[in-house]
Amino acid sequence: MIDPHLVTRKLVLILQDLEALTDLAGKNLKTYLDSPVNEVVTERYLERTIGRMIDINFHLITELGHPPPKDYHDSFVTLGTLEIVPEKFARDLAFAAGLRNRLVHEYNEIDPGKVYEALQIAVRHIPTYVKAIQDYVKTLPPA
Repeated sequence: MIDPHLVTRKLVLILQDLEALTDLAGKNLKTYLDSPVNEVVTERYLERTIGRMIDINFHLITELGHPPPKDYHDSFVTLGTLEIVPEKFARDLAFAAGLRNRLVHEYNEIDPGKVYEALQIAVRHIPTYVKAIQDYVKTLPPA
C-alpha cells in the first residue's frame, strides 16, 4: 500500500532543498565557478534531492505491485510507463539517476561546468516532478 505520508515527507524535503538549489542556479556561470564551495554544495543538494526522488519512485512502483526497477534510471522510466508522470518527461528525468551515481561514487573527475548545467536542468524539472507526484497521491483512496 502506498504510504502518502512517506511520499509527502520526502516531497517536502525535496522542496526545501530545491530552494537552495534555485538560489545556486540563479548565479551566473562565472560567479558560480569562482567559488568551489558552490559546486560542493550543489552536488550534495542534487545528491539528496535525486536520492529522495528515487526513493519515491521505488516506493510507488513496488507498492503498486510491480517488480522493483532494475536500476535508478529505470525507476524514472517506469513512472512514465505507469502514467504517474508523462512518459517523455520521465525519460528526460532519467538523466538524474546517472548524475546521482556520478556524484555519489565520484566517477572520474566531475566537471564543475557540467554540474552547473545539471543544476539548471534540475531546477526546471524538479517542480514538475513534485507536482506530478502530488497530483498522483491525491488520486489514491484514503488509507
